[in-house]
Amino acid sequence: MIEAQYHSMQIEVQPGPRVAVPLSVAPREVSIIVPTFNELGNIEELIHRLEQLLGTEGWEIVIVDDDSPDGTADRARQLAQDKPWVRVIHRIGRRGLSRAVVEGVMSTSSPLVAVMDADLQHDETLLPRMLETFRASPELDLIVGSRYAEGGSTGEWVKDRQRISGFATYLAKLVLRTELTDPMSGFFMVRRSAWNAAVKRLSGEGYKILLDLCASSEPRLTTRELAYTFRPRRVGESKLDSKVALEYLLLLLDKKVGAYVSPRFLFFALVGGSGVLVHFAVLTPLLLVGAARFEVAQAIATIIAMTSNFTLNNVLTYRDRRLRGLKWLKGLLSFYLVCGLGALANVGTAAVLHGESYKWWLSPCSWRSYLPRQTRPRPRRLPPTRRRLGRCSTVSSRP
Repeated sequence: MIEAQYHSMQIEVQPGPRVAVPLSVAPREVSIIVPTFNELGNIEELIHRLEQLLGTEGWEIVIVDDDSPDGTADRARQLAQDKPWVRVIHRIGRRGLSRAVVEGVMSTSSPLVAVMDADLQHDETLLPRMLETFRASPELDLIVGSRYAEGGSTGEWVKDRQRISGFATYLAKLVLRTELTDPMSGFFMVRRSAWNAAVKRLSGEGYKILLDLCASSEPRLTTRELAYTFRPRRVGESKLDSKVALEYLLLLLDKKVGAYVSPRFLFFALVGGSGVLVHFAVLTPLLLVGAARFEVAQAIATIIAMTSNFTLNNVLTYRDRRLRGLKWLKGLLSFYLVCGLGALANVGTAAVLHGESYKWWLSPCSWRSYLPRQTRPRPRRLPPTRRRLGRCSTVSSRP
């Protein structure tokens, strides 16, 4: 009965009045992605400068913040209340500039996407020229703001930083699929069709999303470079440190061998190899100076090697999930528990092999052959009668 009544119902939908679409939500030509971390002192000034250049129509800025403790995301949200062209993506528990850029780009629908830093070191006055160049050249896929093109400059960089950047650029060209003078640039504009064609092949590692994009694009991107002068940082601290260099190395490895083996696995294997060296470095002096019996020395070396492996993996292999403070200590203790059985087997097996006088190439854990001849334990000598019997292949008994 109910089903019959349901099918007999007719619903009429009356068209409502047309609603005028405000300019602030009209289709935009370009989205500007700005990844941030602790840029509270720069974000408002950057938005103001972009408004002076581009007005308030036809563009948007997307602030992708990695949960900055200085309140960058909160300030950006306050600005967005009165500025519809400002959007904020607040990432919790996620880190990394490249992944932040990917997340920001994929949240937009503009046909053109620009990427720049929030620290005001990139020359924002280049953006209108990039737009004009794209309008005049529909065949272009990518426009890069270059510090090394004719007319460009690294500004106030010291010579050491110039040399480091030059070496990093040389390494980048080993994996590039297009010709660029500044593949390390973080300031560029790309056509969405080119981005979408490469995004599923992006590594997402490190801070050099432009290098990742160019190395992942098939076919090669049609590019153009516009020169600019790199400015000094206005407020805040530089993010350039050893972690950035490591992430860059990981990106290069991924682009070179990522199709065959995971770069993270390579780091894990290298850390494991370093553990063997640490083990040898601790065990050798303990045995040479006779500071401990072999079993004790082996146990000490094993514990130190395990600690070294855990620490290096925490810093290098799993740096995106790095443990700090009390969490690091808890993680180390858990690592000891998980590896404890293997460690006991290691020490016990090594002690047996060492006591049986096996050659070093049969037992890498036996250090007898590594010791100076005068310090090696001497085998127990047998009585003459037993030695003579030992040389006989058969023993006959006569009445």
